[in-house]
Amino acid sequence: MSELADRLRALPSFPEDMPGLDPDSVPEDPAELFLSWLEDAIASGARQPHALTFQTLADGAPVGRTLILKNLDEHGLHVSTHRTSRKGEQLADDPRAAMTFFWRESGRQVQVVGEVVALDEATSQADWASRPSYDGSPNPDWQVYALQPAWYEFTQSRMDRKHVRVGYRRAGGGWMHERVTTPGG
Repeated sequence: MSELADRLRALPSFPEDMPGLDPDSVPEDPAELFLSWLEDAIASGARQPHALTFQTLADGAPVGRTLILKNLDEHGLHVSTHRTSRKGEQLADDPRAAMTFFWRESGRQVQVVGEVVALDEATSQADWASRPSYDGSPNPDWQVYALQPAWYEFTQSRMDRKHVRVGYRRAGGGWMHERVTTPGG
């Protein structure tokens, strides 16, 4: 191994005291579990607990960047950007996207996959007006998007690296969930 590989392997991974995840007692609605984990992250004082990696597709290749979750409601998980930005153009070309939340203090990660829809102009302009840089002028290019989940995956890390993962898949008007297993944990 290289010196860098040795140094990286020696770095601490997760805190010793982490919450658990019992696949047999998760709620039927993944949004309920997501909001519970988000509230735990907020209550813990985690920095930017609403930050996420937002992945879109450009010419079939994934492109990721860090955004802030703006809301979660019946439309989905909200993010915002200019329609003319790279991510806005990528969403216009292909509405499939993914979000990854990671709260290192608790060893928790949530991945959400689905299609993104543009929300109405009133929602977009209200979001624009709430920005710290708002100068009183509307921004006709500003857009709030909602990712409509088709898949959630919750991962609770463990010190022994036998992480517990639960996946939810949209099934008709509801959700089906199961423990996600891969070789080696």
